[in-house]
Amino acid sequence: MKKEKLTTSNQILIQSIIEKEFNENKGTYKDENSYFEFFSANQILKNLNLSDDQLTSGIVGGGNDGGCDAIYVLLDGEAITSDQLATLKVNKGSVLEIIIIQAKEQIGFGEDSILKLKSTSENLLEQNCSNESYKGRYNEDVLESFKLFRDMIMTFITSQIQISIKFFYSTLAVGDIHPNVIFQKDELINKVKEIYPTAKVEFVFVDADALMAFYNKDIDYVGILSLSENPISLGANDYITLINLSNYYHFITDENGYLRYSIFESNVRDYQGQNSVNSSIASTLSEQNSEADFWWLNNGVTIIAEELRPITTKSLEIRNPSVVNGLQTSREIYNYFSRDIGRLEKEKRNVLVRIICPKEESSRDKVIFATNNQTTIPKYSLRVTDKIHFQIEGYFKSKGLYYDRRKNYYKNRNKKRSDIIGVPFLAQCLITLVLKKPDYARARPSTLLTDDTTYHSLYEEAPNLESYFKVAKIGKIVKSNVTLSDNLERSEKSDILFYVIYAVVAKRLKTNDITLDILKDFDCETLSDDEINESKNLVYDLYKKEGGNSRVAKSSSFINKLIDELNL
Repeated sequence: MKKEKLTTSNQILIQSIIEKEFNENKGTYKDENSYFEFFSANQILKNLNLSDDQLTSGIVGGGNDGGCDAIYVLLDGEAITSDQLATLKVNKGSVLEIIIIQAKEQIGFGEDSILKLKSTSENLLEQNCSNESYKGRYNEDVLESFKLFRDMIMTFITSQIQISIKFFYSTLAVGDIHPNVIFQKDELINKVKEIYPTAKVEFVFVDADALMAFYNKDIDYVGILSLSENPISLGANDYITLINLSNYYHFITDENGYLRYSIFESNVRDYQGQNSVNSSIASTLSEQNSEADFWWLNNGVTIIAEELRPITTKSLEIRNPSVVNGLQTSREIYNYFSRDIGRLEKEKRNVLVRIICPKEESSRDKVIFATNNQTTIPKYSLRVTDKIHFQIEGYFKSKGLYYDRRKNYYKNRNKKRSDIIGVPFLAQCLITLVLKKPDYARARPSTLLTDDTTYHSLYEEAPNLESYFKVAKIGKIVKSNVTLSDNLERSEKSDILFYVIYAVVAKRLKTNDITLDILKDFDCETLSDDEINESKNLVYDLYKKEGGNSRVAKSSSFINKLIDELNL
């Protein structure tokens, strides 16, 4: 795209941002066009607070993408992967959503792009669709994303889930959209409604002005809490107070009425739907004529904040609040008012809220652990509050890497994406190298640390932190090489990545018995593209010989064949 064609300030600014961020993250994205796909998804889905790894995993653009540059399947606002399907709990009224994004670094919206989306939707949204029928026409990532959506509908249809299908078309366009493009958009919506008549179907054009508005939206959330009564102060920055239910609803939702999911990141319990406790909360919300106030009958909410400042005697400014206890109550309040916004004006009842502003990060995590550990919760949900993860975070920071123990903490502080290492990615690399399970890392990105034995075998009580740093560096270096490989499809890169990581290290160390202890001495600085390419070519050739698809990469037998091929 020629820069002279950019005519507005927002077009020029967005293009400048794309160039700057792409140059800062070279080695992470193949070219500016591929970065524009990521950038668009990042801005459009900003309210969902997805990590960079989650955003990247949804990018499916490339050859045979059917007009889909990114696809995300969400359940009640949470990104879902196929390995979670067997253990998911879906409640009556849950919202199942597929978001499809087309992102083109162009200065207009075209009919052809929507025609592709229309054809893809007609082919792959139908419940009787077979992926086998469309192999070769659509890439594996596209097929698997639509399959996950269809499978979830069939699995949870008896739970009366609500279905939402959203299309976003992102470009650097400005001005009016051609009537023919609008017509194609309307026809796409109608076609999808024919397949799912009760679904909510939306199509949004995202132009340069919209992208700039998304970009300028403050990542740090500064909320104003209007209080019903003067708060009880428990210290310099700790309060107990009553908040009108309608004011609390506005606090936990954005300007469009959507739940602010980032507020609930620290609450490790998922929303439990219509269980006995939540049904009781919902019942008390419905009893408007009861003499008992809401807070008499329900447990309150605990909020921790990075900063807390009184505005008036009955209002507080809270920076980056986290609801660490009270997710169920909050979601029932949200559900109650979302079904009838008119209720907000008449509401007179209150919810009890504790607001805490810890001085120390360790105190913050103690509050999270304690408030989330008073009912039975799987221990893995609290992993990142374990001491080892604090130690890894501190050590990585001293070496110029940022361990994303608190999801998006460093991203929201404008650290370069190439310098951030996610908890799941480090775990995938550890499982690959130490446990010799690249298949496990590939197949179970969201559930790989659910097993206590696996977890404790990787995160030792007295660790050598240099070992974890070396694993992270190896993973990032190899991932950059694989990502930039021109001769591989995107799905192939995902399939072989962890096998290449294993092969590189095993060949360098001349052993299949890789331990954390020997990894601490691995020389990452001398790890060259030539060395990585040698292992990559070996893995890829074997992968293609065995069938060349995700089934091969997710099979437990492929690593044994690779070990035989390495002949160590």
